[in-house]
Amino acid sequence: MIAGLGIDIVEVERIAEKIEKDNGFRELVFSAKEISYCESKTHKHEHYAARFAAKEAFFKALGSGWLNGTAFNEVEIINNEQGKPEIVLLGLTHNTVSSLGDFNIMVSVSHVKSTATAVVIIEKA
Repeated sequence: MIAGLGIDIVEVERIAEKIEKDNGFRELVFSAKEISYCESKTHKHEHYAARFAAKEAFFKALGSGWLNGTAFNEVEIINNEQGKPEIVLLGLTHNTVSSLGDFNIMVSVSHVKSTATAVVIIEKA
C-alpha cells in the first residue's frame, strides 16, 4: 500500500551556486559518500542536484516535511550494484523515520544540464 509520494525538481545552477559560494552547504546537505560520488563525475553539479531533489521528494513523501530529528546529510542517495538509486537513512534520521513504522522506499532520479528531478514512493511494509 502506498503511504506517500513526493516529487521535486531543481535547477542545477542553483545547487552549483550554493556549493561554490556557501561554505559548508555541501557537507550540511550531502553525506561523505555522496560527495565522493558526485565529485568523481564530469558534470558533478547535475549529480548533486539530483540527490538534492531526491531528498526533498523524500520529505514530501513522508507527508511531514523536514522533521525534527532528521538531517539532509543523513538521507543518503546511493546507487546499488546495478546502478539503481536507493535511499539509505543514517544516524538519528534513521531512528526518527523508523519510529514512524516500516517502509519500503523507492526513488527515481533524472538530470540534464539545467535541471534535476526525483520521485519518491513510500510503501507500507
